[in-house]
Amino acid sequence: MRMGIWQLLIVLLIIALVFGAKKIPEIARALGRSSGEFKKGLREGNAEATEKASEIKEAILGDPDQKA
Repeated sequence: MRMGIWQLLIVLLIIALVFGAKKIPEIARALGRSSGEFKKGLREGNAEATEKASEIKEAILGDPDQKA
């Protein structure tokens, strides 16, 4: 279900009325920072999971550079 231009304008108008025009930029900045922190956390989590997976793989298979 897609929002049309009129529905979007109505939602934006309601937001402006509820929060006021001065608060909207502050809210947008806070959302941007939150989004950045969330993405940073995802990257760090993925890096940590990859590191742990390679440690487990190495523990199971042994060091591939080491000759038996």
